[in-house]
Amino acid sequence: MNLPVVVTREEWLVARKELLVREKELTRQRDLLNADRRRLPMVAIEKDYAFEGPAGTVGLADIFAGCSQLIVRHAMFDPDWEKACPSCTAGMDEVSPGLLSHLGTRDTAYVAISRAPYPKLADYRSERGWTFPWYSSYGSDFNYDFGVTLDPAITPVFFNYRSHAELIELDPAWADDACGEVGGFSCFLRAGDRVFHTYSTFGRGGEDVDLAVYRMLDITALGRQEDWEEPKGRAAEPRPAAPVFS
Repeated sequence: MNLPVVVTREEWLVARKELLVREKELTRQRDLLNADRRRLPMVAIEKDYAFEGPAGTVGLADIFAGCSQLIVRHAMFDPDWEKACPSCTAGMDEVSPGLLSHLGTRDTAYVAISRAPYPKLADYRSERGWTFPWYSSYGSDFNYDFGVTLDPAITPVFFNYRSHAELIELDPAWADDACGEVGGFSCFLRAGDRVFHTYSTFGRGGEDVDLAVYRMLDITALGRQEDWEEPKGRAAEPRPAAPVFS
């Protein structure tokens, strides 16, 4: 095991202050990035996706639980598997009732969606003791349309905003391995009966989402929904509000 070097308190303080400068710069850059993310355009959802859950078949607008925003965790669970991906499982183990409650106070719902049939999801959810909603997209285009199930026999491979040719250029292994389930997060905004896609991120290919409430809210269109000072270097930004459509 490689441990940090041992120094005097004075030497540690010099190194710590140098690191603090970099930490503050990273915080400022993240603030600017979050502001730009809130300005990201959105796309209307025109397709009627169907999901299976405890109440039967529902549409995308139905799983907002009355909130204006929805964070979807694309949990990797192929229909042929008996369990979800271990990494996704570890992440979902950390979704506590407290986290869900805090998101709810910011008018934001959280659900998981996977391609495995609902009975498998329900059994695994019960086994793990999870309380968040988990819906099956089995039989729908949802996973393919949002780039979290890759199968060139069904739709051209497009992952993390790159075509199959671009992926192969980055890593030749993509030429032989372009099928399967992919994890990630997608965000949606609801205004009346209309639903909009605002953001998606996949693994460490974009925003590396952890389970701190504010970090999760940072990937949504409305952000943290608090009074804040606009990061220096940007024009004043009005507090985000849900859009009104006629």
